[in-house]
Amino acid sequence: MSFNRDARTVSLWTPTGRVTLPYTGRPEDLKAIDTLPLGEADLIYRRGMWLLQIALTLPKPVVREPVGGFLGVDQGVANLAVTSDRAVLPGPALPGPIGGNGHVRTLRERRHRQRRRLQKKGTSAARRVLRRLSGREHRMMTDLNHQISKYVVREAERTGRGLALEDLQGIRSRVRAHRLQRRTLHNWAFAQQITFTRYKAARAGVAFVLVDPAYTSQICPDCGYASRANRPARGRFVCQRCGLAGHADHIAARNIATRGIAGWAVINQPHATGLPSPRRDRESKPPASTGGS
Repeated sequence: MSFNRDARTVSLWTPTGRVTLPYTGRPEDLKAIDTLPLGEADLIYRRGMWLLQIALTLPKPVVREPVGGFLGVDQGVANLAVTSDRAVLPGPALPGPIGGNGHVRTLRERRHRQRRRLQKKGTSAARRVLRRLSGREHRMMTDLNHQISKYVVREAERTGRGLALEDLQGIRSRVRAHRLQRRTLHNWAFAQQITFTRYKAARAGVAFVLVDPAYTSQICPDCGYASRANRPARGRFVCQRCGLAGHADHIAARNIATRGIAGWAVINQPHATGLPSPRRDRESKPPASTGGS
């Protein structure tokens, strides 16, 4: 494979010989191909269109110190993401046809019922419709996770903060869910949202940290009192000690932001070998003079 960037063509070696083809893309993609080092590429045929997916080597910016603290993001099923700034995502903060989290759940349930109905029918026409619908829900969720991660990274960058998310690895095996909620829980893209946020934060130089998710929605961020009684309802938080009340997801996001500060301090603390030691003091002194005058 070789590129002619001036002519916007790519020369590909095929089983029948070398073929030179024009290529196009978004302006930012074309600029990246023109200016960044190129890596491996995959030629893909998808839905009647040939796509050339190219790996580029991006410059790695220096991660800035989060002088403004951390922006906490709580992930969930009822709400895809809620920030410590009270932003509920998706929602008015994001453009697009998705009206909110309730709209997302309605669309996913509609797709699930449609797939079950077509699979039960089993005709050739039903299979054609299933092929046409395949991947539509996945693409919708991928686009939403891209929008959410882009929003939170932009907010953290704008305010000089870092980003803190919960480490949800193994969450499906730890959470006890009702039988009717298990399908929703097991199909939710927690890891994808974390992955998107992590690499977007790295590209923007925003500090990123994963924190322990234990009891984030049961601990009061003001007085520190932790109790299951602080959650009288699924979306409600009322501290039994100081009386702080609010949405449980927002309270969890505030606790995640606080844990992000502590986690970042642990990650960036000086290494033990950097502490003073008699041996290093001896090694750092200049050698004694052995010559005469």
